[in-house]
Amino acid sequence: MGFWQGRRVLLTGHTGFKGAWLAQWLLLRGAQVHGLALAPDTCPALFGQLGLAQRLDHFTGDIRDAALVARRVADVAPDVVFHLAAQPLVRRSYRAPVDTFATNVMGTVHLMEALRPARARVALVVVTTDKVYENREWPHAYRETDRLGGHDPYSASKAACEIAVASYRQSYFATGPVAVGVARAGNVIGGGDWAEDRIVPDFVRAGLAGRPLGLRNARALRPWQHVLDPLAGYMTLAERLFAGDALAQDAFNFGPESGDQRTVADLLTAARQLWPLDWTDASDPAAPHEAGLLALTTDKARAVLGWQPRWRFEAAVARTIGWYRAVECDGACPIATTTADIEAFAEAAA
Repeated sequence: MGFWQGRRVLLTGHTGFKGAWLAQWLLLRGAQVHGLALAPDTCPALFGQLGLAQRLDHFTGDIRDAALVARRVADVAPDVVFHLAAQPLVRRSYRAPVDTFATNVMGTVHLMEALRPARARVALVVVTTDKVYENREWPHAYRETDRLGGHDPYSASKAACEIAVASYRQSYFATGPVAVGVARAGNVIGGGDWAEDRIVPDFVRAGLAGRPLGLRNARALRPWQHVLDPLAGYMTLAERLFAGDALAQDAFNFGPESGDQRTVADLLTAARQLWPLDWTDASDPAAPHEAGLLALTTDKARAVLGWQPRWRFEAAVARTIGWYRAVECDGACPIATTTADIEAFAEAAA
């Protein structure tokens, strides 16, 4: 029997893109998955396409509500908590900074506060972002020891979230049953992402509508990776935390191989080989600031957790575009297509 068989898992943000992929993977591994999230904010949504409302313990709630979070944690009594619930979009954070900080900082505090009374072992994985680093627009990859910061409200809120996590770890969880780790991931791609202001969903929407794609910043460099790569890291981190590994109670980067840190134009070129599509320059000098250069080093996750990325850039793009073509163009079953990707990914590690 594997670690996840029968394990009680609380997954916040299970209605989001990454949350839905993680929920599907955990269900395949035999976990008892209990959700806590707002309703999906896109239509379609991978959560709905996978029928997850009927396949796990679906619970709708706002992590800004401390009392609600406390009740949900008490009811579930989880062995493992994956905290993915967040306001995850940079451009939206400019429009709604107060909501962004309230969700990303205080929502995390509410969850940790709800876990403080725990008497049995709980592994808590808090998912943040590669954008927590003070971005100096340099070509060097960021290490976990580099300074945190944030130009935009989203990045700053995630950095502040990490400071709160470190405080709780030192103040309340240093000797108790709750073990906390932080996961910083790069730009993930994969089938079923329908969020606004993301290059792959924008590409797919343009392709389905038969219109050119407008690119905001073709030269932006990002650590692209398939969503299953960081999720594998999150699950490995949770297992090590539950086992009581003191080295796992820290922050970890989960990113691609160094050669897979590519520009938006590179991503589009690879995608167009699978789904031909024209594009236009939609850059706006007056648009809100977004990072231009961003790369991660993953030496720590490799050394401490034994994790490494499995799908290189070309495979990640092929799997992503293949998912959309299969589901949206050929009428394939989303559950079967997603499961096939998970099984292929698992085989790549064998």
